[in-house]
Amino acid sequence: MSQQIQVSGLDAYYGKHKAIEDISMTIDPQSITAFIGPSGCGKSTFLRTLNRMHEVIPGARVEGKVLLDGEDLYAADVEPVSVRRMIGMVFQRPNPFPTMSIYENVAAGLRLNGRYAKSEVDGIVEDSLKGSNLWNEVKDRLNKPGAGLSGGQQQRLCIARAIAVKPEVLLMDEPCSALDPISTLAIEDLMAELKSKFTIIIVTHNMQQAARVSDRTAFFNLAGQGQPGRVIEMDDTSRIFTNPAQKATEDYITGRFG
Repeated sequence: MSQQIQVSGLDAYYGKHKAIEDISMTIDPQSITAFIGPSGCGKSTFLRTLNRMHEVIPGARVEGKVLLDGEDLYAADVEPVSVRRMIGMVFQRPNPFPTMSIYENVAAGLRLNGRYAKSEVDGIVEDSLKGSNLWNEVKDRLNKPGAGLSGGQQQRLCIARAIAVKPEVLLMDEPCSALDPISTLAIEDLMAELKSKFTIIIVTHNMQQAARVSDRTAFFNLAGQGQPGRVIEMDDTSRIFTNPAQKATEDYITGRFG
């Protein structure tokens, strides 16, 4: 499956306020795409439109098209829950379910999505923890609380939980901003491994991280004070960081604003 995302003419609103405007892009399958730009320019809002999390907020709505392998995710007959199963999400702060064990945290999505034999769940939990490079650290304490892990381990547990239901796309909203440098490196290494199976999209404020991990980068900015966010430029990451086409992109990357 190709896992390509095509977005065209997308606007997102909070009530009457238009947060992002006229976003169109193609996100390549089995790649890492980074969204960069100053705070408040709509990166996370746009990320949440891709798996229909935006509309969970009262009064929020989306106009435009989001296609996953040609299927319109906002078509009238498409269930938002099925979209979120195909497009998993990892948040800024690790959020394991605090009352659940490590095992149950990973199995939680499976329990929601159908009936599995115990042996099948055991296998998926192990595979998911191996896939998030956490198995060797937790295999002897699977029944201990997930909340008892370190911050970096908790974030990898959340990634294991996300990939257990076998999504096609993985969204990551600043997944390393609450982590120390060593844990950040572990997550970055993990992303590089996971992109052979998933299309990954990451929002990051860390320029070095975007440059290290992503294949393509989109720079978001506000059209003006009080104006909606837009994509100013999107290109191969090496081009964005060495020879951007727009002066605003260069100014942001070199620290002259933002």
